[in-house]
Amino acid sequence: MGNICFKRHRHKPATIRQAVWLYFRFSLSFRDVEEILAERGVDVSYEAIRSWTRKFGPQIARNLKRRRPVPSPRWHLDEMVSRIEGKHMYLWRAVDDEGEVLGTTVHRRRDAAAATSFLAKLSRDQPVKPQTITTDGLRSYVAAAEKLGVVWLHRPGRLRENNRIENSHLPIRQRERQMLGFKSQVSAQRFLTTHAAIYNTFYTQRHLTARAALREFRATAHQAWQAAAS
Repeated sequence: MGNICFKRHRHKPATIRQAVWLYFRFSLSFRDVEEILAERGVDVSYEAIRSWTRKFGPQIARNLKRRRPVPSPRWHLDEMVSRIEGKHMYLWRAVDDEGEVLGTTVHRRRDAAAATSFLAKLSRDQPVKPQTITTDGLRSYVAAAEKLGVVWLHRPGRLRENNRIENSHLPIRQRERQMLGFKSQVSAQRFLTTHAAIYNTFYTQRHLTARAALREFRATAHQAWQAAAS
């Protein structure tokens, strides 16, 4: 795991870690994080917080991803449209059947080539091979499954069974509104990749979890964060 270097920064590493955690963990703007830190006696500008999230967020996300257990082999894929730089772009996303985000790719198109590229990258990046791949009825997924030779795993048009990923779009929509939209394809990809790793670490199905178990999950998540951000 790569160590995070905080040299040549005026503020303490604990302050930087807290700012990065607040921004990616909750639906807060840079100015919101600035206000929270100011209430705690830390004088820092929102521009400094922006630079911290850009520099340290991806590094911490990579460390967190290395610590994650193997996800479920039952995948759910879907795409959501987003307006970036005045153009419609598509956020291709995948989660497992427990809601963990497996991957996100920002693409200009919604065709078979984009679907094939996303599914191929997803297969390379995951430590486990899929047992099922559930999607909506988009024909691009059928073409991608045929090209990659996983037709026998593909379950297209399963709308009710694909509710898992439909619901997982909601936090992204919430952040998109808070950020007043993604500013560019590159910045959207960087944010979504970092957000996914931190979201997975702290995600719990609270309505299905006993209070004692929830406390244990939270403690484990914070321990993972401290290790990844040190």
